[in-house]
Amino acid sequence: MEVNPPKQEHLLALKVMRLTKPTLFTNIPVTCEEKDLPGDLFNQLMRDDPSTVNGAEILMLGEMLTLPQNFGNIFLGETFSSYISVHNDSNQVVKDILVKADLQTSSQRLNLSASNAAVAELKPDCCIDDVIHHEVKEIGTHILVCAVSYTTQGGEKMYFRKFFKFQVLKPLDVKTKFYNAESDLSSVTDEVFLEAQIQNITTSPMFMEKVSLEPSIMYNVAELNSVSQAGECLTTFGSRAYLQPMDTRQYLYCLKPKKEFAEKAGIIKGVTVIGKLDIVWKTNLGERGRLQTSQLQRMAPGYGDVRLSLEAIPDTVNLEEPFHITCKITNCSERTMDLVLEMCNTNSIHWCGISGRQLGKLHPSSSLCLALTLLSSVQGLQSVSGLRLTDTFLKRTYEYDDIAQVCVVSSAIKVES
Repeated sequence: MEVNPPKQEHLLALKVMRLTKPTLFTNIPVTCEEKDLPGDLFNQLMRDDPSTVNGAEILMLGEMLTLPQNFGNIFLGETFSSYISVHNDSNQVVKDILVKADLQTSSQRLNLSASNAAVAELKPDCCIDDVIHHEVKEIGTHILVCAVSYTTQGGEKMYFRKFFKFQVLKPLDVKTKFYNAESDLSSVTDEVFLEAQIQNITTSPMFMEKVSLEPSIMYNVAELNSVSQAGECLTTFGSRAYLQPMDTRQYLYCLKPKKEFAEKAGIIKGVTVIGKLDIVWKTNLGERGRLQTSQLQRMAPGYGDVRLSLEAIPDTVNLEEPFHITCKITNCSERTMDLVLEMCNTNSIHWCGISGRQLGKLHPSSSLCLALTLLSSVQGLQSVSGLRLTDTFLKRTYEYDDIAQVCVVSSAIKVES
């Protein structure tokens, strides 16, 4: 939309056009029954219309392309291209012509001119052409400011500007969720799962060319968006990568801390930078767009001063028969601890062994493994509870209940290992 047109008569004329690919022209059919007054007139006119498809005149299908009549919608991540032409409408030679094109946003002003050098002269009916390109990186109102300065034959210096305003819209709605998962071995380098929900909020379908996660230097990433079938790797979304308007698609990634960071820090604590999503798509007739999110941050789970996790535990055990588990104790604090292990029986789970056992000193970021024996006196799904760790230095006790669950069956039922 052009605003503030120049009121002064100038020797030069400025034209600005957005360069974009054409769209399919859709003809709106008008039909009637044969017994009506127009008879077959409307149908004949549609058959003669070059914009309709032969044999499908009333299906609103078109085979002609139409050029855009205005700047149209521009989406974040797309490339804005514009053609600028300065034409000498007068019958005299104009000298020292300088054409500048700036793009003004809410936060900055960018110079898009291909050349800042002035043209020595411009003869009548001649023109100066320039094409500018800019990858749109901000949402909101953008103003293309085109300024032209020149000198007449009489030595008078002239200057005028034109403003072209357009809106940059948001093409995608991206939401992320983090899931903290503990591995079976319960190491301190636990996996983090990132779910990215991407929704197409435009009015046309998108071809999702690439959605990837660029991890930070602390993590390695594995994409979980493909499956192997008959020796071929296929995406979980099927053979078609189109995302229809208002549709949402979920992408899943697994991140693991790199060994050097895990060994150095022991357990990654606090807010950590995960990485950023890189999204590439195509719309309409192959128009390309790209978005990169800001750095995604995740709050690492807190384990307190002492972390108790399981290295091994059976899924199914026999009623009133001992079974074994392996626990791992990790000092997550910054001080040395002197730990004592106490085991408290519950109504269904009974610990075998001596309670009040001395575990000795445990230095910061260090771990130790314990093999413990239990038995259950009640059938069904039972919760393993009742472990207590006491730090004799600070006289502080840490309680651990609902550590895991086991299925207890009658001893008459054969339990497969």
